[in-house]
Amino acid sequence: MRTALVPGVPALLPAYASLEDPVADLRAACATAVGALGPRVRVRASGPSGARVGAALVTAAGAQVVEAAETGLLVVGNGSAMRTERAPGHFDPRAEEFDAALRRSFADIDPALAAELWADTACLADLRPLSAAEVTYDAAPFGVQYWVAVWP
Repeated sequence: MRTALVPGVPALLPAYASLEDPVADLRAACATAVGALGPRVRVRASGPSGARVGAALVTAAGAQVVEAAETGLLVVGNGSAMRTERAPGHFDPRAEEFDAALRRSFADIDPALAAELWADTACLADLRPLSAAEVTYDAAPFGVQYWVAVWP
């Protein structure tokens, strides 16, 4: 079963589309990743906002959201939201190292530190390391760490 990781950023929802897309590169990477999952995709997200974003991305790819992963699994989550002073959670010097640790392994995530850094990691713990995936997006726009990746 193929698995993809995308962030649950609301800017990816169709309601936020405009003539000038502030997350065009991220949106394109997400579309490609979700498109690789096949026609029937299960969405795993830690909350309703992430689930909405995941479902919208699956629908935009022309696929169907299902309860059982029949062809693919879409995991919605992101790293810290405190990478810069302008980040939603403002700056925290621990954020960069936290995200670097996530890049190396999603195992052993410290849930208390993740919560302090506003990271949406509840669904990431059983993912293989990013080094085992094709990572098509790795950036922190708006001070929030986002990854888009697909595991075979």
